[in-house]
Amino acid sequence: MLRSGQQRSAQQRAGLPGWAFAPAALGAAFVVLPLVAVVVKVDWAAFPALVTSDASLAALRLSLVTASCSTAVCLLLGVPLALVLARCSFPGLRLLRSLVLVPLVLPPVVGGIALLYTFGRQGLLGSSLEVLGLRIAFSTAAVVIAQAFVAMPFLVLSLEGALRGRGTRYEQVAATLGASPSIVLRRVTLPLVLPGLASGTVLAFARSLGEFGATLTFAGSLQGVTRTLPLEVYLQRESDARGAVALSLVLVVVAVVVIVVTRGRRTEGV
Repeated sequence: MLRSGQQRSAQQRAGLPGWAFAPAALGAAFVVLPLVAVVVKVDWAAFPALVTSDASLAALRLSLVTASCSTAVCLLLGVPLALVLARCSFPGLRLLRSLVLVPLVLPPVVGGIALLYTFGRQGLLGSSLEVLGLRIAFSTAAVVIAQAFVAMPFLVLSLEGALRGRGTRYEQVAATLGASPSIVLRRVTLPLVLPGLASGTVLAFARSLGEFGATLTFAGSLQGVTRTLPLEVYLQRESDARGAVALSLVLVVVAVVVIVVTRGRRTEGV
């Protein structure tokens, strides 16, 4: 078995030209070295105190709460949206799909400005909400909205891909047996695409946790109200470099965990 494994590995290597390994190594180093630099730069003796300060804990607590809420919003709105994009056909579908995925490539600051002119006091909807006594901009709700705005496309993209990959054969069989659309969705469709849904959910949570630009523009930076962990890192970068590095490591660890979980889910779904 060892010899066959070595032969298989040699065959796989033979499929690539030798020159590809050098730039591949440089590409890996280009991504990995900055992460290693963060780990090296951490003041490990002061690390517990730095990440457990009042400001750091408040930012971490707010980040976890708002990221959880925004992930729930993504599930509530993104799952039906992905189902429509994957299972329906109507004029303008391609345009709708393109617009839904725009936040993936839109600079977060631009997204924050768009949200501000939508939900701000003088915004498209904000002026009407103001009459009702609802002020969204520069509040904790604004943080959740900003995070959901940039994170939802990750869930939609992941789930739509899983839905298209599975096809509709099992749903059609269930429908011919008399199952209602709701039962088909709950008993057949969602269980089949559960790995894709789980991956999209984890990615949405991670994107929400790391959101910076849209949050700063739309929600500001008020300690305990809108100052999430990425904003705290940005502020401590000027006043306390050690604290900024320590909190950066926390975010890096979270990102690594998310990638490991997501990759594991995708492997199970293959």
